[in-house]
Amino acid sequence: MPASASILLVDDDRHLVESMAQWLREMSHEVETAATLGEAKAELGRRSFDLVITDLRLETEDGFELIAYTRQNFPDSSVLVVTGYATPDTAVQAVRAGAFDLLTKPLIDEELTLAIQRAVAQSEISRENELLRQQLDRRSGLENILSHDYRMLKIFDVVDSVADARASILITGENGTGKSMIARAIHARSARRSGPFVEVACGALPDTLLESELFGHVSGAFTGATHDRAGKFKLADGGTLFLDEIATATPAMQVKLLRVLQEFKFEPLGGTVTDSVDTRVILATNENLAKSVAEGTFRQDLFYRVNVINIVLPSLRERIGDIPLLVDHFLREASETCDRKIVGFDVAAMSMLQGYSWPGNVRQLENVVERAVLLSRDEQLTIEDLPPEISGRGPSDLGGLETNVTPVQTRSEDVNGKTLREALQGPEREIILQALRLYNWNRASTADALDINRTTLYKKMKRLGLDDPRLQYA
Repeated sequence: MPASASILLVDDDRHLVESMAQWLREMSHEVETAATLGEAKAELGRRSFDLVITDLRLETEDGFELIAYTRQNFPDSSVLVVTGYATPDTAVQAVRAGAFDLLTKPLIDEELTLAIQRAVAQSEISRENELLRQQLDRRSGLENILSHDYRMLKIFDVVDSVADARASILITGENGTGKSMIARAIHARSARRSGPFVEVACGALPDTLLESELFGHVSGAFTGATHDRAGKFKLADGGTLFLDEIATATPAMQVKLLRVLQEFKFEPLGGTVTDSVDTRVILATNENLAKSVAEGTFRQDLFYRVNVINIVLPSLRERIGDIPLLVDHFLREASETCDRKIVGFDVAAMSMLQGYSWPGNVRQLENVVERAVLLSRDEQLTIEDLPPEISGRGPSDLGGLETNVTPVQTRSEDVNGKTLREALQGPEREIILQALRLYNWNRASTADALDINRTTLYKKMKRLGLDDPRLQYA
């Protein structure tokens, strides 16, 4: 407790309140007095107090009203109740209303002194906690985004500036640059942080399912809809909705999204009742939406609606100075997860990491580091621990490990008696398997290399039996 605490005494007994005030001043406290609820509110409005000591009966007024008023408007001030009419129920009611403690008259000096010390100490702890919370909020969401690059530092400033804006935000950048992390950082640093953060991968669902996913549906809307289901817009009410891969939305879905982003009103699939929501929307894409608008695949009016604030994330090859920082972070994580003692990459290997183009960006770098930790037999990682696409070492250097996608031959016996789809499964599986090995099982890079959507690659891998993690180390 500080040497001097500021205290507001509230009691309609003038003789008692002046006597107590004099005693507290002799104890080095700063004391103001009030006899009515109005006087107490006026004093609270003039200055801040560490502690409010009040009776529950203030002539015709109720001390519980002062407790509630203080808690709501001056949460940093603790309230200590002093009354001559206390019962167990009164004490419980006072604490529920927001009082820190309750003492009964006649007061004992030592008891009052201890109660004041505890109440003021509690106020100090509350203020310290609030300060720490504010400091954490300022960092929240960005602590896992490591960068010294000036482009990223500017983006961090933008995140702070737009965190509380109601306008839609469009995050663009290549696969693996951290669009989802930036979206979460914006939410975490906004006034909506206590609300939900709901993420939807638009490219992972067909149009009909995406509509139900976003807007919900009513029972009987389609086969299998046996009960009402809230959509993501409704679930994100009061929080943030993150729509990833927005460029994959069909023209019909784009029309529906435009209306929702304009009015924040929609009807569930199969329903007639209009829902209204207070949802902040953040969208992301790895495609050039302006080019898509010019080509007629993305609506111009929707583009202008979502492109109010555009955050462009640089690729990893544009911020090679961050690679050592990121590698160190991923090494620590992988070493702890795998229970391995790893010193780090040697100079030659680090130079090679910084000279690589990183088509899969930060996500690919993380996978490369984890692979090196898993497969290395030494504490020091070298070029030999890097995958072939980075090290440039061919099959003869790596014990016959395939590093190039070779032509796949189809024999007549593989075709006879089969449908075209069945006949193509073998070659398709081999092509995808070779590409996955070439890109160290980085699915984003593999999808880009094969010029297919990432979701399409996932579905093909599952259909062709390539989603078994044991294949990565075969």
